[in-house]
Amino acid sequence: MDYDPRGEPHNLAHDPTTSLVVPRPIGWITTISPAGVINLAPYSFFNMIASHPPFVMFASNSRKHSQLHAQSGGEFVFNLATYDLRTEMNISGGDYPAEVSEPEVAKLAMAPSRKVKPPRVARSPIALECVYSQTVNLVSSNGKKHTYEMVVGEVVNVHIDDAVIVDGMIDMARIRPIGRLGYRGDYTVVDNVFFMARV
Repeated sequence: MDYDPRGEPHNLAHDPTTSLVVPRPIGWITTISPAGVINLAPYSFFNMIASHPPFVMFASNSRKHSQLHAQSGGEFVFNLATYDLRTEMNISGGDYPAEVSEPEVAKLAMAPSRKVKPPRVARSPIALECVYSQTVNLVSSNGKKHTYEMVVGEVVNVHIDDAVIVDGMIDMARIRPIGRLGYRGDYTVVDNVFFMARV
């Protein structure tokens, strides 16, 4: 099948768009509101987009708390979502008022960051402290502004739990990161790693 997602029907039972690029890493983002409330939310439109220094991005179809706080406070933290933290990650993704702190709702202990104000999830084995860089507006080929906006941050500190480092490398089998699949409620876990030499 072929279809133009800008206007042609796909004629499937469910919209396949979010199933086309999978698995997607989950950007579990910590921010602080201007009132001092700690916000924590998962974003499946997330990825690292550069190295040396690293930059990361996250996006959603509306200006949610994380975007507003990252822009107003100039900082955010990416926390790696793992299989052991799946329930807490899911709870933090609920639709809560601005005055509600998701870590409290999910009963998650937070730990101070080294270089930025928003804390990290204490049990997450990897956290990237970021300073806000820019927000990129997505514009369609017809010139119409898209509802999605991409928030970009520069990584200024990397936290790695020493317990997941084996022989100088991060052991993914110990971390078991999770990712989003296409349809509502579908996730995957990285628990089967294979190696291929580059040609």
